[in-house]
Amino acid sequence: MSVYEAIRTRRDVRAEFTGEPVDDTTLWRILGAAHCAPSVGNSQPWDFVIIRDRVTLRTFAAHVAERRRDFARSLPADRARTFAPIKIEGIEESGTGIVVVHDDARGGPQVLGRATVPETGLYSTILAIQNLWLAATAERVGVGWVSFYDEAFLADLMDLPAGVRPVAWLCIGPVAEFQQVPDLERFGWRERRPLHAAVHEERYTPASREQ
Repeated sequence: MSVYEAIRTRRDVRAEFTGEPVDDTTLWRILGAAHCAPSVGNSQPWDFVIIRDRVTLRTFAAHVAERRRDFARSLPADRARTFAPIKIEGIEESGTGIVVVHDDARGGPQVLGRATVPETGLYSTILAIQNLWLAATAERVGVGWVSFYDEAFLADLMDLPAGVRPVAWLCIGPVAEFQQVPDLERFGWRERRPLHAAVHEERYTPASREQ
């Protein structure tokens, strides 16, 4: 699979996991791709926590379900109806979670390239996640990014030390298929912007902003 095909095929997987675990050889190959990501000052501020314990998966899934209910209750009636059928995680179905964590102190106090834009450390960890996702797609392995959680809850669940923060819980596992259309488009939550609306010439054009 070419990188362009992986980019086009990649989906945020929720309901398509087969329930089979991703084998260790494939998993480590995918993690190897993540670890090859570029990072500011070569700081590599990421770590990957592999979760397969059923109790931990169930505990986190219950927490996410509660946060989903909170979000649903905050929506106006029309948006709540649109949101109702949308599945937002496959934590237990995938059987494997990868918690990507970020250590902003990695690389020491003088990280080359981060002096004026400190967020580049976090951006580096996000690039590792993108590498992981595209490599998994090339392996026909699904990934789902869970974002309905309290950061403090996940940090405590992972026993993270002070200064190390969880950036993502990724559900990962073999899938029956990749959806042709992303879920949020299929269910009518939001359409994708066309490329021409996102490209500007020479200066940013405020008129192109949209909600």
